[in-house]
Amino acid sequence: MLKFAQMANKSERRDLFPGALELMILQSLRVKPMHGYALVKYIQQVSDDLLQIEEGSLYPALQRMLRQGWLESETGTSAKGRPTRIYRVTSAGLGHLEQEVSSFEKMTTGISRVLAVAST
Repeated sequence: MLKFAQMANKSERRDLFPGALELMILQSLRVKPMHGYALVKYIQQVSDDLLQIEEGSLYPALQRMLRQGWLESETGTSAKGRPTRIYRVTSAGLGHLEQEVSSFEKMTTGISRVLAVAST
């Protein structure tokens, strides 16, 4: 599961919207191919520890995305010399990412408008 830790209280966790995990995975792999554990650490680091992925949610998501054709993988070696799967985004994955980013931007615009009206 992808969790959001509120800045005021990092022990408080909230689930993000459906599709958020896939969005983060695709965007992260757009930057560079990575293995699963590196993805977890990358997203955590880039978000300044606000986003945390549980490995139990990551690997099923990666498998779904491989089946969808959004990712491809190859056998590689981790930094510790262990065999691992390296994931990279495909052109179909980039197309899906573009659609999802557009949808996300529309959603956040709508939410921002509602919040702006509600606070006046």
